[in-house]
Amino acid sequence: MTRFSSRRRTTFAVAATATAAVALLGGVPAVASASTTETSTPVVIAAPDGTTMSYILNTKVANPGQTRLVEKAVAQAGGVVVQSWPQIGVVVAHSQRAAFRDDVRAAGGNALASVGATRTAEVLEGTPAAAQAPWGPGASDYKKGANKPTNGDVEAPTTPAETTDVREGEQWDMKMIKADQAHAVTDGSRNVLVGVLDSGIDPDHPDLQPNIDVASSVNCTDAGRPDTSATGWNPTTSDHGTHVAGTIAAPRNGVGIVGVAPNVRMAAVKVVSDEGFIYPEYAVCGFVWAGEKHMDVTNNSYYVDPFEFWCGDQPDQAAAKEAVGRAVAWSTKQGVVHAAAAGNSAYDLSDKTKFKDPGSPNDTTPVLRTINNDCHDIPAELPGVVTVSSATRTGALSSFSNRGLGVVDVAAPGSSILSTIVRNNGYGTKSGTSMASPHVAGVLALMKSVHPELTPEQMVAKLRADATDTACSVASGPACVGSPEDNSYYGEGMVDALKAVS
Repeated sequence: MTRFSSRRRTTFAVAATATAAVALLGGVPAVASASTTETSTPVVIAAPDGTTMSYILNTKVANPGQTRLVEKAVAQAGGVVVQSWPQIGVVVAHSQRAAFRDDVRAAGGNALASVGATRTAEVLEGTPAAAQAPWGPGASDYKKGANKPTNGDVEAPTTPAETTDVREGEQWDMKMIKADQAHAVTDGSRNVLVGVLDSGIDPDHPDLQPNIDVASSVNCTDAGRPDTSATGWNPTTSDHGTHVAGTIAAPRNGVGIVGVAPNVRMAAVKVVSDEGFIYPEYAVCGFVWAGEKHMDVTNNSYYVDPFEFWCGDQPDQAAAKEAVGRAVAWSTKQGVVHAAAAGNSAYDLSDKTKFKDPGSPNDTTPVLRTINNDCHDIPAELPGVVTVSSATRTGALSSFSNRGLGVVDVAAPGSSILSTIVRNNGYGTKSGTSMASPHVAGVLALMKSVHPELTPEQMVAKLRADATDTACSVASGPACVGSPEDNSYYGEGMVDALKAVS
């Protein structure tokens, strides 16, 4: 048994319904959720007649036959199928009927394990025309610019593009993780493809364009339906994905900066809408797409909206969490390893009974929620995902970083990170666990370049074993617990790019 597979958090699974019905993925029962001491605060998701709402439906067995039965149930209940993923038994549907959830449960019978609304707000992007909704495409009250708050990432002043001045010397973060030394071994293989699940990648930035795999890029924000149009994956309202991409794989080309893995390819998998939301159906699309394209690594610098924590004892939330979990598990089976940001709320994720969630749902009116240990930040807390905390230039835990013994796998630099931005094809600094995670994704890409035979599980085990043991530091928020070998702030320690290529 590897060190990774023995971790407590890898054993949780999502109850498919409020009555803890067992969901099956490919016929294999999921592990039942652990009992909790207190019920999480319910969030009633209203779905008035005439308002287009989005739903995720999970079949009891992931196969085409049961998926087709659930598709028929959607139609019988007055909905339309937006996208089906038979390989994981997930159907995305829209409906304008208040009774849709009750009616589809009745129509779905034994084929349906769970159904849940994916948002507390109406579908702003409308229903894709290909779904042939009787109410037509588009949504009422669409408001461009009604962006949700950022996930805690902090921006600093930007600087213009540099066409002659190489800024690699400013990248203290690369030295901290020994990426500069790893580059003496390899800059990465062109055979390795990293999926950047984010807000898109600037297609003409001179420090990114050479490494963008356009054919493998996609936009998943059209209600969770893959959009392969030429510019669908381009950034629109956010340069977050562009900044993340530079850290992963800005090429060594004499321009600007150098990424952790400067010779690997990247695919832009756009999962962030113009309003700044990453809804479950977008994430499911992104993870399945990564698996279908046989990507090697994905980076996930976000949490799935509209809940910072998705609770297994709430039916709507449980269904969405189950669907995202299935997508992650399936893509992992296809050979994809996933890195994810731990989050920027300075929470101890190992015991959620010690704090409340004040900001969810973030697409309508938040409520102060009591949560429990069956509530999870996804995808960061899903089984098999590498959860990354953030460190400062001195190596201390960043004050904003989430932490948690048995939750955090490794740490990486995340405060004041210089990388690429969209404006003027320039450069800027941002802070957040969003900036830490791509360092780890880059290290995994280097590892895969040198060790193409490794499975995702083996890669995670090596990543954790290679990490530099880091003793507890002092930071605001919950105190550090554990040993230098494994603690709540750094997990197994600071990620090490040099050992990854050994």
